[in-house]
Amino acid sequence: MDNPSKQLAEEYIRLGGHRRAVIDDNIVSTRCWEKDTPEAAQFWTDRIDTLDAARRQVVSFLPTINRI
Repeated sequence: MDNPSKQLAEEYIRLGGHRRAVIDDNIVSTRCWEKDTPEAAQFWTDRIDTLDAARRQVVSFLPTINRI
């Protein structure tokens, strides 16, 4: 069974998204050093930015800049 948040993250990356997850003291945010493709930027705006805080776990499925 696939996770809907994981599916959103995978689609964003497939469209050319470059945001990376940053995990610091259990606070998860994103950083983007490279410009997203127009399709990925629109997908982020339409499908991920509109999620409430409780459903923004999609960020945890992005590639991370943190080392484990």
